[in-house]
Amino acid sequence: MGTFSYVLAGIEGGGAFYSTCHGAGRVMSRHQAARTVSGTQLRRRLEAAGIAVRGASARGLAEETPEAYKGVNAVVEAAEAAGLCREVARLVPLGVVKG
Repeated sequence: MGTFSYVLAGIEGGGAFYSTCHGAGRVMSRHQAARTVSGTQLRRRLEAAGIAVRGASARGLAEETPEAYKGVNAVVEAAEAAGLCREVARLVPLGVVKG
């Protein structure tokens, strides 16, 4: 949330059965993320960027802070460079729903 999302397509000969990554991967645990930023702070930051936020709890939002994940642009570039996929579309976040 708060960063681009991508639609990727697996490619023939990619060696992954036409599959590719489904997320950037975490760089910090949920507990560590919740200690790094408050859900209220994150909500304000996302809303200031024009992103609608709906979440069941402030802690749940904090656990998913964008800083808890690898940079998605770098992950997509690496997957494409490895011959696993091709980019179909880059999506701009409009809203976040966290249950």
